[in-house]
Amino acid sequence: MRKISAQLQAGNFRTAQDELETIVAEHPSFAEAQRLLAGAKQALGDLDGAEQGLRKALALDPNWAPTVAALGELLLGRGRFAEAEPLLRRAAPRLPQAALALSRHDCATQVRGLVARGELERAESVLRENLRSDPLHVEAHDHLARLVWMRTGDTAQATAALDETLRRFPNDVALHAAKAAILQGAGDARGAHACLAALAERAQTPPAVLVRAGLAALEFDPALAHGYAERAASAMPGNTAARSLLAAALLGMGDARTALTHCESLRAAAPDDQYFIALQTTAWRLLGDPRHREYCDYARWVLPQRLEAPAPWSDLAAFFSDLARSLDRLHNPHGHPLLFQSLRHGTETTGDLSHSDDPAIRALFAAFDAPIRRYLDHIRNGPEPLRQRDNGRYRFNGSWSVRLRSSGFHTNHVHPRGWISSACYIELPDAATDADKDAGCLTFGQPSLITTPALQAEHVVRPEVGMLVLFPSYFWHGTVPFASERTRLTVAFDVVPER
Repeated sequence: MRKISAQLQAGNFRTAQDELETIVAEHPSFAEAQRLLAGAKQALGDLDGAEQGLRKALALDPNWAPTVAALGELLLGRGRFAEAEPLLRRAAPRLPQAALALSRHDCATQVRGLVARGELERAESVLRENLRSDPLHVEAHDHLARLVWMRTGDTAQATAALDETLRRFPNDVALHAAKAAILQGAGDARGAHACLAALAERAQTPPAVLVRAGLAALEFDPALAHGYAERAASAMPGNTAARSLLAAALLGMGDARTALTHCESLRAAAPDDQYFIALQTTAWRLLGDPRHREYCDYARWVLPQRLEAPAPWSDLAAFFSDLARSLDRLHNPHGHPLLFQSLRHGTETTGDLSHSDDPAIRALFAAFDAPIRRYLDHIRNGPEPLRQRDNGRYRFNGSWSVRLRSSGFHTNHVHPRGWISSACYIELPDAATDADKDAGCLTFGQPSLITTPALQAEHVVRPEVGMLVLFPSYFWHGTVPFASERTRLTVAFDVVPER
């Protein structure tokens, strides 16, 4: 067990897991072996296996604080705070790491509340105060970088706190990965890769770092990303992130047939993940498979509709005038986009608009109901990803507003957690209405990934004020840059089936 503990500390998770499985098979009532085995599985990306192992260990020894804390932290990381909190509170008096996990969660909850209310300066102050006492709090660094970026649009300022902490803790892998994620989220994929290149060369690099390095490399060198993906998938064969990275890298290298086998496996495990459907349809398109046209008949499944003015507004122009004023108040006054978003040269709101109390915004979402229901009727005979989930009921699953200024556009993307996605046009620049040009238009079919051969857009929708466009969330979509003194104001949302 001392040897295995050393292997875990050195990052040899696969070797440790193999030896621990032998010990557990011979000594199934050995609670500490069960706990360490769960830790190895968690490090290798098998969260379900880790949770099962920790529950076995807890059943064998309900009072062993390290097991109680480990299960609490795992559940916290999976977003199940109601289950995690009592475990962490049980362990906190005896184990500082459990108290720290609770403190970090409380900080994150407080900051999210402040951001949702628009109190960005207060949120930034809370994060800086937290990092003074807890400099290795990666989530706080991430939140702080996002807020500083919104204020400045400068990556050096956004990562300044991370850089300062890395000078004190140069070997902290999580901090390096956090900085890489921030840089990539700001559009600097090469800088993100440079952050992790030296770490990724090490034989015992954690698989999660290899995936992060691979995601950065995917944007400029699919072959390099493929190497990282193979190493990560070898270390944790069941890990979804490693396998999806591998599939995307293979598409970039021109091996769509092998990529398709990974896509099919990913979809079998998560059939509703829209990104996996997008990877699969991209592989079909590269292979000339007729299933691509069945799934991606843009002319049929991209449906523009005209909104009606909701009561008590007399016409759509008056309604949109009030709506634009309401949305303006929610946009970042500094003019910088959020990190990790598809938009360039513009801003995006932070709260879920479908929960807004503003009368104009509430009226807008009420006006969306009729066209959404028409679309549900429209897809009754649609392709399997649309048709199979349809039960006639829906709910909003995220909604936001985007304001693009001159040169603004959306990079090509999909909405992984959606089902039906949208774009509603509130204000448009003159360039977007020029029938002879595609400036400001909504395009479909061009992947965000490098592919061999390269793939171009296959369908274009010219926006109009008052138009709502609905389409499957797995469709690659983006917008064409425009030049104008006027901005382009939209509202978008995702819809999923109501269960």
